[in-house]
Amino acid sequence: MNNNFKHSRKSLRLQSYNYSAPGYYFITICTKNRECVFGEINNGISVLNKQGKIAEKFWLKMPHTYQGIRIPTFVVMPNHVHSVIHIVKNPNSTVGAIHELPLRLRNMSQEEFRKKRRQMYLSKIIGWYKMNVSRDINKSLDRSEESCWQRNYYEHIIRNQGSLNRITEYININPQLWERDRYFQ
Repeated sequence: MNNNFKHSRKSLRLQSYNYSAPGYYFITICTKNRECVFGEINNGISVLNKQGKIAEKFWLKMPHTYQGIRIPTFVVMPNHVHSVIHIVKNPNSTVGAIHELPLRLRNMSQEEFRKKRRQMYLSKIIGWYKMNVSRDINKSLDRSEESCWQRNYYEHIIRNQGSLNRITEYININPQLWERDRYFQ
């Protein structure tokens, strides 16, 4: 991949939105090359293998590791994870809107820019999750360090109760819809 393409990629994030702010976020994280590394779907039920149980373990650990968050619902699928993350309160609320920095702040160095982005609470949570799952999967498979995840993740800001209800239902029935799922191989 040439450097120009890498740095011209458009962000999936909403410009100037504070991804540390309290609220509900729908998250999807896909495995590298969408490989089915976490198990299989059997009769509409997600059956997790050893790696899938690692992915589940760290999702369940998340609210104990990060203060002020709840996980109302999630599912580990064979090649992705869907969840709602509820940031109730960010204990580091001084961070501010930095994930998509206003243009006037983009004149800072690449290193400063990356450091600010990593401070965003939602990004920190997802980064912690991806790093720990990859580390434990690598240990379980006795292989060198490599990520089991695609770069980045999908998020959607949930703005009202109706949307939260629809997304929660979608996550809960996702294993039953596996063959119609866009992540199904």
